[in-house]
Amino acid sequence: MTETLSSITLPPQFPDHTQLPESDGTFVKNFQEHPQSIILTDSIGPVLQRLHLDGQYCIGQDCGIYWRETDPPEKGAEAPDWFYVSGVPPQSGGQIRRSYVLWREYIAPTIALEFASGDGSEEKDQTPLSFSAEGVVTKPGKFWVYERIIRIPYYGIYQVNKSKLEVYHLVDFSYQKLESNERGHYPIPPLGVELGLWEGTYQNQPMLWLRWWDSQGNLLLIGQEEAEQERQKRQKLTGQLKLLSSDQLSVLGINPEDLE
Repeated sequence: MTETLSSITLPPQFPDHTQLPESDGTFVKNFQEHPQSIILTDSIGPVLQRLHLDGQYCIGQDCGIYWRETDPPEKGAEAPDWFYVSGVPPQSGGQIRRSYVLWREYIAPTIALEFASGDGSEEKDQTPLSFSAEGVVTKPGKFWVYERIIRIPYYGIYQVNKSKLEVYHLVDFSYQKLESNERGHYPIPPLGVELGLWEGTYQNQPMLWLRWWDSQGNLLLIGQEEAEQERQKRQKLTGQLKLLSSDQLSVLGINPEDLE
């Protein structure tokens, strides 16, 4: 007896970051969002380079994290204003990342940050994903997705208008609101840093900025601040050397004319 095997149609493979939309077409919500992301990324760069000597990490800034396949695809993504993922290459398949696709990477971000323009209700929305008998899908809230599905260990919400920062830590499958330390900062142990608010001017915008400190409470500087700090040190040293006599400068191998 001869059996005839019919061909089997396999379901399509889940799409990757090159096949998914990189934006849902919405505008950035305020003028501070991009500078805020830059100041966070710039200052923590040296820390991450020391933590990842192999370069295996990536930072997303207003990029989509795809956690569910939907139609249209962008409804299955959330886009934190800033997030960091450990243990993944900065590029995906040798290409620049257009989004972060959870079903391809399998690694959740260590921390996600949202810069809330409103009252924070959108960022704290715990509405679960649900389906009615008629097939109507209830869109889940960001908080629920980050806590229950993506399972991001640390989640920070900065309400810009209120200058208020809240940080949550995933403990026993649910987010617990953290208390700040004596410096008013929130330690993020996996990074060895603290997160808090800093009052100052950046890119001509005076406000309270979300920033990093080391575990001793020292502000992590951006490149511009480091350059200014070095300039001030050189200026101070030059002033001290000008107080020395020509003979003293000669002993140090310094030409007095070089100080002019």
